[in-house]
Amino acid sequence: MPAKIYRMKLTESERSFLTNLTKAGTIKARKLKRVRILLLADESDPSSCKKDDEICKILECTGTTTSRIRQRFFNGGIEEALNEKPRPGQPKKLTGKEEAKIVTLACTKAPEGYARWSLRLLAGKQVELGIENPVSYLTIRETLKKR
Repeated sequence: MPAKIYRMKLTESERSFLTNLTKAGTIKARKLKRVRILLLADESDPSSCKKDDEICKILECTGTTTSRIRQRFFNGGIEEALNEKPRPGQPKKLTGKEEAKIVTLACTKAPEGYARWSLRLLAGKQVELGIENPVSYLTIRETLKKR
């Protein structure tokens, strides 16, 4: 492995905080792995400090993981190193009011000539419901499935 770019030394309070996290028992596995990486990589006590190769073998993770955790600790502190950033997701296609309109319409009597509402019929009624961004019948299916 290449030389360490981000050398880290934990303060006594940080070390005790991390040690307490390992004993808590209610911590997520990913966060626990990060805590253990930080504790093993701490250079404030040279006797307990491990090289990245050794950390990888002990915790069964890659060298990239250990170097990224070091980098995150160096750049943002202990909270940055331990916690994940929120992951982006696709924005909702319907607002709560629009979902309510679709559910309400699905609970009413079907139009004349039909025995019941189909997903495609509901999708066709979006203009009458006042939904600005039309969505597919599959989105309507997911909305009804939730309710």
